[in-house]
Amino acid sequence: MADLADSLVVERVGRDDLSLRALATLRMTVFRSWPYLYEGSLDYEAAYLDEFLTAEDAVVVVARVGDIPVGMATASPMATQSHVIKAPFLAAGAAIDTLFYFGESVLLPQFRGRRIGHRFFDEREAAARAAGANCATFCAVVRQDDDPRRPDGARDLQGFWRNRGYSLAPGYDTQLSWKEVGAAQESEHLMRFWMKRL
Repeated sequence: MADLADSLVVERVGRDDLSLRALATLRMTVFRSWPYLYEGSLDYEAAYLDEFLTAEDAVVVVARVGDIPVGMATASPMATQSHVIKAPFLAAGAAIDTLFYFGESVLLPQFRGRRIGHRFFDEREAAARAAGANCATFCAVVRQDDDPRRPDGARDLQGFWRNRGYSLAPGYDTQLSWKEVGAAQESEHLMRFWMKRL
């Protein structure tokens, strides 16, 4: 593990320098676990990332060992997001032109606890400020505390987010649909936003 730590690189990279299929595979691997339990497809994930990263001022931060991505985080202006992401803010009359949306932040389990998550937030917040945003937001799936699928020792990230200065934004809930592992079809999932003034 020490050798891996020595060769770990975390950097903001340009869209042209990315292997979208490698990042799509990473997304699918991490999101398949708790709490998302997401069963995706490689083609869909690659297309999603390609569309997300075409937005002006979009940013992707990649953690890698050699050429292998082991973590990634994305961000782009809220105004460029899908309707389901923007809708709660538009309905509330929020100024989405000064709001930055943080997409996924995924990291393979063996690389957690090395402050990579902090680097992901540092880089995305810097990109948001550089783009003129004064607020950053992201959403996370809501799971019940007594969900029988919750693994023993599952980490709750709310403390980490609060330490980063984010707080729950209860007026902006939305629903996203995806197929869970082992399910026959997609179902809706409650997503709750967290926000921070920059």
